Amino acid sequence: MGNQEDILKGALLLEQRSKALYEGSVQGAQSAAVREIFLTLAHEEGRHIEVLSQAFADLMRTGRVSTGAPAERPADIAGGVLTEAVKAEISAASYEAAALYAAMALEERAVAFYSEAERTSPGEAKALYSWLASWERSHLDLLTSLDQELRQKVWNDQRFWPF
Repeated sequence: MGNQEDILKGALLLEQRSKALYEGSVQGAQSAAVREIFLTLAHEEGRHIEVLSQAFADLMRTGRVSTGAPAERPADIAGGVLTEAVKAEISAASYEAAALYAAMALEERAVAFYSEAERTSPGEAKALYSWLASWERSHLDLLTSLDQELRQKVWNDQRFWPF
């Protein structure tokens, strides 16, 4: 996968792209409930950038990643944010739906990236990438749940009933 410097640079770029997408989605979303979801995700990506920046600074200073995984763990945010308001307000033809689809692709890529980095890295770096993979997996789970709700809504609205 590359050396730790390359991995951290790639990780920072992934997190910055995700944060930018979520911040843009906050601006473009019509639904207040959906805006809140994107705002939460942007905040979490910002936290990941802070942790990765510290790890990169450690690497440049000491030659190794000495920043391990922070104690905080991803919560099951899907249960807390998949409210009836969100389900009712998101539409298949909306900006939110397009942003959701793009975000899922970014999160899938992040999970794969961090899983591979975890597999090929030693010690503290391995723990850090495992922590990040868990967070990105929780984001992907949330986005996948939203996508499934949206799909069900479209099927019901279009009367795609099974026989």
